[in-house]
Amino acid sequence: MKTYVLTLSKTFPAKHPFVGKPTFFKTKLEIANVIPFDETNRQSVPDGQPQMKLHTIRANYPLWRKRFDEIERGEACISLRQWSGKPYASKQIEIGRLSKDDGIGIQRLKFQPDRDGQYVWWNFNIDGRYSDVHSLAMNDGLTFYAWKKWFKDYDFSKPLAIIHFTKFRY
Repeated sequence: MKTYVLTLSKTFPAKHPFVGKPTFFKTKLEIANVIPFDETNRQSVPDGQPQMKLHTIRANYPLWRKRFDEIERGEACISLRQWSGKPYASKQIEIGRLSKDDGIGIQRLKFQPDRDGQYVWWNFNIDGRYSDVHSLAMNDGLTFYAWKKWFKDYDFSKPLAIIHFTKFRY
């Protein structure tokens, strides 16, 4: 069986205003019942932070769609991982493994141009249906401010993949 790796950040990246601060993604996955609780390494999610991470948002929707076709046929699975230390310079540690039996899925996140032809973060649809950007951010495990800053350099003319860890869909 093929294994596709999704690495989740333990801390906010270098170009983010919260650089180096914990994302609590692993704990948010545990709270969402995506992965089993790790009693030895539990962190408390601070007040004001979303409590769960139901999905991750990734570039290259066509690639992820192709991978999910394999997952849906039972030919592949997802390995959720975190870096043990510095990203790209330390070992990856698997924190969970998900297959079609876990209810994982994919949706297409597409941004629409405004009247001036500019692609903006607030004008989007998910599989052709409109949704609230605050809910999208919260279900991604981030506050709206943190989510907006995370994607500030993304080319919104290209569709993104919402990779769901549960049966939740928009």
